[in-house]
Amino acid sequence: MITTLIFHNPTKSFKQIIDPTKIAELKTSTDQVLWVDVTNPTAEEFHCLQEQFGFHPLAMEDCRNAHQRPKIEDYHGYYFLVLYDATLNDESELELQEINMFLGHNYVVTVHRKPYAALTEVEVQWRNWTDLAEQGAGLLAYIILDVVVDRYFPVLDSISDRIDEMEDALFEATDTHELEEIFQIKKQLLKLRRSVSPLRDALNTLLRREQPIFAREIHYYFQDVYDHLIRVADMIDNTRDLLSSTVDIYLSIQSNRMNMVMKRMTAVSTILMTMAIIPGIYGMNFKIIPEIEWVHGYYWALGLMLLVGAAEVTFFRRIKWL
Repeated sequence: MITTLIFHNPTKSFKQIIDPTKIAELKTSTDQVLWVDVTNPTAEEFHCLQEQFGFHPLAMEDCRNAHQRPKIEDYHGYYFLVLYDATLNDESELELQEINMFLGHNYVVTVHRKPYAALTEVEVQWRNWTDLAEQGAGLLAYIILDVVVDRYFPVLDSISDRIDEMEDALFEATDTHELEEIFQIKKQLLKLRRSVSPLRDALNTLLRREQPIFAREIHYYFQDVYDHLIRVADMIDNTRDLLSSTVDIYLSIQSNRMNMVMKRMTAVSTILMTMAIIPGIYGMNFKIIPEIEWVHGYYWALGLMLLVGAAEVTFFRRIKWL
């Protein structure tokens, strides 16, 4: 579905058109900013975009094929940018949504497979920033990039909170559930890293002073997005380090628990072995044993076994092996 929104700079007013065949005519107007948003485009809509804007076939091919690496490509008169939005669903699973953007001098085209609710926030901000109308399409490009990048922060904050909760639960964990969750979070951080690092490199292209698409004044806004990406990358690295520390804590706790189990098993084995010495002695096949025919010999042997066992239990408790 193609949605078209036009901002008229001189009058600072917005209007929306339905007929996408008028895009080519509107694109030639230098005093208007054109935003075309396409959700789950069909083959006919892809053809319409290429026909109305004259996009390069290679750019359209990348736009059709999902799961592209975050990147920016410089074509004649426009940029083709691929980036990813990140959210956590109700099951705390990371979901990445690919967003393709065509950035021209007076237009922005966004293409995505699923409905993207954050674009509503983009439109609200764009309508409120009419005092910066002279920035043209660069302002709209900045708002979209800023909204997408800022949505990484709540995701990372949520992951950090989960790691803190896991650290507290590790001391009471008796199964491998926590370890499975740790590696799940590790995969999520890796996916985020793969989305952020290439995008940071791509934004360097927009920060070049010689780039011909946007005015130099918009560089300050793109620099703000770049700074946010640096913060996101640092947060990912810090969270990964924290997660590695959590893994070390988990392994240390498990090793300590194993040591305690081995100590207790050793103590129990020692107690039973020493107690078994007494019946072993009186069970030897010798005819002359002083207590063998003593009327209280049986109770003497049992009492001696209990006495030795109690003494060893007391000793092992003092050294905290039991």
